[in-house]
Amino acid sequence: MSDRLTAFIPSPDSLSATPLSTSLRYTFFRSIDAAGKDWDQAAPAHDLFMQRRYLSILESNPPEGMRFGYLVFYRQDQAVGVALCQIKYFKGDDNIAELDVSRKDPCFFGGLTKWFKKWVAGKAAADILICGNMLLTGEHGYYFSPDVSEQEAIQVLETALDDVVQIMGKEGIKMPVILVKDIAPVRRPQGYYLSKKGYTEFEIQPNMVLELSFKSFDEYLQAMSTKYRTRAKRAFKKLDGVEKRVLNYSEILAELPLIYRLYKDIANNAGFNMVDLNEHYLAALKKDFGDHFTMNAYYLNGKLIAFYTTIQNHEELEAHFLGYEKSLNHDYQLYLNILYDIVATGIGSDSKHIVFARTALEIKSSVGAVAHDLYCYLRHQNAVANRFVPTILDYLKPVEEWLPRHPFKDGDHWHD
Repeated sequence: MSDRLTAFIPSPDSLSATPLSTSLRYTFFRSIDAAGKDWDQAAPAHDLFMQRRYLSILESNPPEGMRFGYLVFYRQDQAVGVALCQIKYFKGDDNIAELDVSRKDPCFFGGLTKWFKKWVAGKAAADILICGNMLLTGEHGYYFSPDVSEQEAIQVLETALDDVVQIMGKEGIKMPVILVKDIAPVRRPQGYYLSKKGYTEFEIQPNMVLELSFKSFDEYLQAMSTKYRTRAKRAFKKLDGVEKRVLNYSEILAELPLIYRLYKDIANNAGFNMVDLNEHYLAALKKDFGDHFTMNAYYLNGKLIAFYTTIQNHEELEAHFLGYEKSLNHDYQLYLNILYDIVATGIGSDSKHIVFARTALEIKSSVGAVAHDLYCYLRHQNAVANRFVPTILDYLKPVEEWLPRHPFKDGDHWHD
């Protein structure tokens, strides 16, 4: 199997049904090292998660059942765009934790609804070609240089993804579904183009982002209303007797089995879990990224009871994976303290904002994070099956009822 596939758009051999008025061509690489300097040339300098350094770590420590591909787009001999592809086997009823039909629902119609959702989810089993990164929230899927118009970029991307599916299908890798993940509202016209090409637009939980305008953590607390400042101080007191440590690489290795177990306990309870993290991924990040990656740990009587990780992505702090003992969360307010400590980390690193990602929306909003909508686009390659995608998505996507909180009292912030 070749490590690359090259196509010109337009081309006599193109699988696109509509010729495109663009001079772009692409090459599809099977590994990030094969993409090499061409990827480096076109990848965004402002996004560590689309640079070869990070992608090499991810490729060497892949989530279970995940493979990778890399599209590099060229104008003549100049690399002008890149797109990350992840290939993931997805079976709906393996990835939706909430649909446990073995537990009797007190309401007949509630039980019937769960059963039907489970039935629909069971039909959603396929290798999915994902343009984006399932380990992150945000626009880390594709990038084109400013001299490529947005229309030209989305046209060539859509055609390239379709070609990759067709050609890999001839190699025995069937990918009937394409998912383009996380397009911001400002780029929604690109999504409109995808919709015209048969993709269904949908939203799941928003990305929770905290803008940082505080010079110190104390200033952050002082910006809060009395209610939320009191809540924070009460949470801090809950940690009396708990030791905080920043773990180095060797300490992470020593604690890895427990770290992974704590992560799994939380991930399996998330309601929708499409990624099963590689056990060695976090340690590999620490080894290669050094101080750009931190793992903060909480110890009670010498035993690890919680951890969180962050990645410094230039001026943005990414709140990455975490874990904690669920049985101790209430007594020690572990999760809430983790959120406050991430805020302190972001302020201490002079970050402009913190990306808290999806899930647990209400508690994240209580520390100041604000919801940022993102749009995803999905298409089934079978035209008949694609007609049912909107209905299936209605059953598959998780629903989280939440009330946005507004902890800040004045200035540039909303008040409660």
